[in-house]
Amino acid sequence: MKELTSTTRVRWVLRAGSTVFGLSALLLIAAPTIFNNLLGLSSTPQLEWAMRMIGVTLVALAGNMFSVANRGSEASVRFSARVKQGSAFALGVLTLLLPAQLNWFSILYAVIGFGFSAAYIWAMLGKR
Repeated sequence: MKELTSTTRVRWVLRAGSTVFGLSALLLIAAPTIFNNLLGLSSTPQLEWAMRMIGVTLVALAGNMFSVANRGSEASVRFSARVKQGSAFALGVLTLLLPAQLNWFSILYAVIGFGFSAAYIWAMLGKR
């Protein structure tokens, strides 16, 4: 079996991340109250509006990730992976620092962030 290059692995992680962000974006736009409640946050109209704004931003990010994964040069794919590695780690940390009681969903969401951070590190290792 042919070994995948690190750039090919990064492309797969970007595609997976694009899917996760896209699904999160849909939930944030369509049902921010559910997302807030799952995180243990008290939902208010102001917070729901902010979550919808984040959802719209995630649509753009998911589309960009998918585009880079499918059409980006090796340099742009690797740059994107470095940015996403740090961002995914920060997402995990910030999720654990939520101003609410940690619950199964917030812990799972943090694990997903840390998991993607680790996946980008794994993908960038090895031969180009």
